[in-house]
Amino acid sequence: MPDFTDEDLDQYLQNQVDLRHRTVSRRVEEVLTVVKELTREISGRDGRFQSIVQAGVHNESIKDQPAMLSKWTALLRGRCTFNPAIQVLTPTLMLVSVPVRGLLGYHEHLTHQWRYYSLSGSRLPSPVREPEKLHQWLEFDSFTNPAQDWQDTRVCVEGDIVPAKVVSLFRAMLDNAIKSCGLTGKVTVLESVGTVVRVAIETAEGIMEAELVPTVELVNYWPKKARWPRLLQRWPVAERARCIKSFGFNLMATSNYHWLLSFSRAEQALLGAIDEDGGCRRKCYRVVRQLKEDVWCPGNKPVITAFHLQTLLFWCCEKFPCVRDWRSVKECVLRIATKLHKCVSQRYLRHYFVRSYNLLKYSNTTELDNTAQRINAFLVNPSLYVH
Repeated sequence: MPDFTDEDLDQYLQNQVDLRHRTVSRRVEEVLTVVKELTREISGRDGRFQSIVQAGVHNESIKDQPAMLSKWTALLRGRCTFNPAIQVLTPTLMLVSVPVRGLLGYHEHLTHQWRYYSLSGSRLPSPVREPEKLHQWLEFDSFTNPAQDWQDTRVCVEGDIVPAKVVSLFRAMLDNAIKSCGLTGKVTVLESVGTVVRVAIETAEGIMEAELVPTVELVNYWPKKARWPRLLQRWPVAERARCIKSFGFNLMATSNYHWLLSFSRAEQALLGAIDEDGGCRRKCYRVVRQLKEDVWCPGNKPVITAFHLQTLLFWCCEKFPCVRDWRSVKECVLRIATKLHKCVSQRYLRHYFVRSYNLLKYSNTTELDNTAQRINAFLVNPSLYVH
């Protein structure tokens, strides 16, 4: 197998990886400015939606908890991170969590309830499909201190806060905000499948697409579906895992009836402190991400995104918890690429926190097969790609 040298890798990092990182950073900063303006305008008209400035640890449910803010700061000290509402999936696509206000004191319902309603509120002859492993219902009564305006029939049906209805209301307000902010020439709402609100934003570096998703941020609560950390797990250490779990999780409005569980704060905390022991995990992740975007799975709507790579990195960290396993960038890049090839070939990648869920379950099999072939070509002769 023709190998690549450490010198080749350093050159690749400097000429390819760092260049992409700077370009994407400039795009994200421009998009952030626009989305902040739009969400601020929407929040002024409907207080249930917050500006993305209030996302993450700046949310109303967290900002009055100094102990939690202190833990978050300690985990991410000295590290430059994007706004916690932002997840960059590809160089031209980002996911934006728009926090909502007025849903406090969450607890999971244990009783099973069948739903017999359509999105319009009419009764159905048979029950609505039950949520999958990474999804759940969200009931108004799940909160001990909810704002009464969440019982509005525009967002609620039979006591359920319905994501499709929340997104529909948000979409209408976004259309008005684009006009009110004078951004009709810069922001275009795109046609999309399902409940996702997708926009194209013009930046100096080119067009950037963003998916805007209303999100319920739940703090100091860990869902029962996420059985983490696992027994005898050595990464991260137990104290850090307990700290990360205290940041809670999110519920994102990405489908008609069911809310998607998201662990973006926990993931950001894991990434923020991933190389505290002096390892090269983050550098390996950046190299693999560049290879994915340039060679293995390019394009605006790839079958494998940065989120898949991040999940794979966490699994590798758990399997190889010792710093001695993360000394050589070259060896670690090949290790991650080999693991990715196996997951893509088998069409199976476990979610890191809800391990029973396969992240590739609904992925296009032809695209996965093509990606597997490209990764295999890299593994046969990596020096052709890293130089």
